[in-house]
Amino acid sequence: MAKSENPAETTSTANDPSTTVRKLVEIVVEHNLAELDLEMDGVRINIKGAAAAVAAPPPPVQVIHAPTSTHAAIAPQAKAVAVDNRSGLVALEAPMTGIFYRAGAPGDPPFVSAGDTIRVDQTICVIEAMKVFSDVPAEKAGKVVEFVAENGKLINMGDPIMYIEPA
Repeated sequence: MAKSENPAETTSTANDPSTTVRKLVEIVVEHNLAELDLEMDGVRINIKGAAAAVAAPPPPVQVIHAPTSTHAAIAPQAKAVAVDNRSGLVALEAPMTGIFYRAGAPGDPPFVSAGDTIRVDQTICVIEAMKVFSDVPAEKAGKVVEFVAENGKLINMGDPIMYIEPA
């Protein structure tokens, strides 16, 4: 594009509001600005860039495992359900969706292990949901045969936690 020789044309183009706005938009895009707010000669211009539409990443989350004694005692009991393909065994199911833990805190021994005999209302695991750690008591007494749920993994309500031989 050739430069205009006529000074009047150059001045009118430089003072043209649409040219000014275009240049401001170019600045916002070129510098990846979230927003540009400018007031000149009684005219206020506000331009929001693409960076304004992108949400800031959430802050890092730190998981803190509370000691067993401070766990919420609000979780319903693990539901016991008879299982057809495991003759005579009963599945204790997760009463809620969350992260399954076999122990009350990292480094602690598991609440129960395969071969252990459990009683009704004995804590068999902890499920964390929305930063609340809930002890899960057994609904049935018996001998633990097999753990199905994996420590530190998501478990859904109704998923089997373990299979027991009823007492």
